[in-house]
Amino acid sequence: MRSTCPISQTLEILGDRWTLLIIRDLMFFGKSQYKELLSSPEKISTNILADRLKRLEQSGIIEKTSYQDNPPRYEYHLTQKGQGLRPLMREVTTWGMEHIENTEIPLDALNKETSKNEPPA
Repeated sequence: MRSTCPISQTLEILGDRWTLLIIRDLMFFGKSQYKELLSSPEKISTNILADRLKRLEQSGIIEKTSYQDNPPRYEYHLTQKGQGLRPLMREVTTWGMEHIENTEIPLDALNKETSKNEPPA
């Protein structure tokens, strides 16, 4: 039987490096297109990006909308459920800043946060 622990269940959805980095890019860097997500400094591969986007969409964390028909192109945006991860992402950021050397919050991410009338990470 599968665990009913909320941490275990959450890790089933979010428990890998790439998923959180995609959410970070959508949430804090305003990226929304596949090519923008590919351009992140962590260099995610195309097959992993496609897989994680599909999983996030199936989980209701992001939604995909078409912006071009030929060839088909899509934008990805966080749903309300995805936006609900904002406090978690802030806490992960805070923990990293406090406990891991040589980490920093990029200024453009900080500006996006403060422009939403919310306290920065």
